[in-house]
Amino acid sequence: MECQAESDSRQRTREYLAGLKLLKQGAEARVYQGKFLGKAAVVKERFPKTYRHPALEEKLTHRRTAQEGRAILRCRKAGIPAPVIYFVDYVTNCIYMEDIEGSVTVRDYIMTAQKNGRNLHDLAEKIGKILARMHDEDVIHGDLTTSNMLLRPPHQDLDLVLIDFGLSFISALPEDKGVDLYVLEKAFLSTHPNTEEIFSALLKSYSASSKKSSPVIKKLDEVRLRGRKRSMIG
Repeated sequence: MECQAESDSRQRTREYLAGLKLLKQGAEARVYQGKFLGKAAVVKERFPKTYRHPALEEKLTHRRTAQEGRAILRCRKAGIPAPVIYFVDYVTNCIYMEDIEGSVTVRDYIMTAQKNGRNLHDLAEKIGKILARMHDEDVIHGDLTTSNMLLRPPHQDLDLVLIDFGLSFISALPEDKGVDLYVLEKAFLSTHPNTEEIFSALLKSYSASSKKSSPVIKKLDEVRLRGRKRSMIG
């Protein structure tokens, strides 16, 4: 009876997702856009990996779905901007979330601002403050890039929203927070050339806003050193 109920649930989900717009597909999940209970929504579906043993796959996928949901809810509870979660379906490993309508990625905003010669220091300070609050709540994003940050309209108000917590986890370790910042730094500077000063302003804002920034910045420096050594060795 339980297996039949799960099978029916999976079939209903497949039919529902077939009617939505596929926004993107990565190695771990597909993201759809459409309506859920009359609201603009995105649906993140973690699909099965056939190369894993089915029991292991089910366990890992369920855990990642739960971790992502918990991280988003923890952020929202602390006042850190993240999408509203409407529903989490653990049978099909789908998370139904608010669609940030009319938004642009911080990546696109920075590129446009650079072309137009606009100052980005206010944006850097805003990002630094939000990441400080996130880390003070011991949430590690795991995939910090400027593509995983959105600006609600009007974009010049810098109403920032963090998205894509698929690799997130909870940790109080300065090492994990330092690595989180290092991932962002590498992504930031590779995507946005000649923005070293902007990223320095981001870190300055982070340090001023976080209650636990000192050991995190120290670990960031250590991670940078390890990264440089790996580059030299090849």
